[in-house]
Amino acid sequence: MSSNRLLKESRDLRAEMAKSNDPEIILIPDESNLYHWRGSIKGPEGTPYEGGTFKLDLSVPRQYPLSPPHIRFVTKIFHPNVHAKTGEICLDILKTAWSPAWTLSSTCRAILLLLSHPEPDSPLNCDAGNLLRNGDNRGFRSMAKMYTNLCAMESQASRG
Repeated sequence: MSSNRLLKESRDLRAEMAKSNDPEIILIPDESNLYHWRGSIKGPEGTPYEGGTFKLDLSVPRQYPLSPPHIRFVTKIFHPNVHAKTGEICLDILKTAWSPAWTLSSTCRAILLLLSHPEPDSPLNCDAGNLLRNGDNRGFRSMAKMYTNLCAMESQASRG
């Protein structure tokens, strides 16, 4: 069941990416393992991540879509809901609120939404969470933009 679903998602994603000159989400299964995907998302406009391309690593369990994929950032990012060292993402749909209705693409859209609307009350990166909880939006945006410039801009992203 999971391999059929993943093959369908792969076909749908290829068709979606073919329609756009500059897709905001790119997901590609590993040639030798349908349960391991690589991806990238573009930083949302109006955020300190704008202009950046963030690489993702997706590990899909054999129980998918009944169980959520494991998604982590490969590109370093300064965000309260992303672990600074491991890239782990704190997002309810990746844990307790998962539903088989979610696809890999829609899950990445939820991650994009999280980039636009951080949740500082459940931080994996306490430094980022503390800046936002203490009302230091300028400090947070400055740090997030610095990380984006250093780690996620096209010239840097191609190295990482």
